[in-house]
Amino acid sequence: MAERTTDIVAEFLKALAERDVPRALAQVADNVAVIVHGLEINDVGSDTLRGVLSDLVEAFPDLRLTVKKVVTTGNSVTAEIKVEGNQAAAYAGAINQEKHLDLDEAWHFRVTDGQISLVDAYWCQQQLYRRLGVKRFDQVSIV
Repeated sequence: MAERTTDIVAEFLKALAERDVPRALAQVADNVAVIVHGLEINDVGSDTLRGVLSDLVEAFPDLRLTVKKVVTTGNSVTAEIKVEGNQAAAYAGAINQEKHLDLDEAWHFRVTDGQISLVDAYWCQQQLYRRLGVKRFDQVSIV
């Protein structure tokens, strides 16, 4: 069970690293719970996750995602990843200043009935803003 769970998440992350959002979403249940702390998203549905992933690959067309560590316990997987790329579009409320982003993130997944049923992503939002050249956090709107 744990091996299959890890494989499902690995395929999701591999597809995301290759900027293939449809292939990543093929691993995800339609009613996936999506929590993205930095973007203040707490919602349900693959369309929500599609938006999160599409925004990421659009803003960073040279996105490099490196999986640093994976821990699997039962049907839960936590992946420590590094996201890198050069900004080419607005992202998370930060206008495009063509800055380089390198950010350590932790993503937690739950797999149910062979599909990802939870994606819970965390990173330091202030570090993201610093990397993207945001000078005044009080003027950033992520909505």
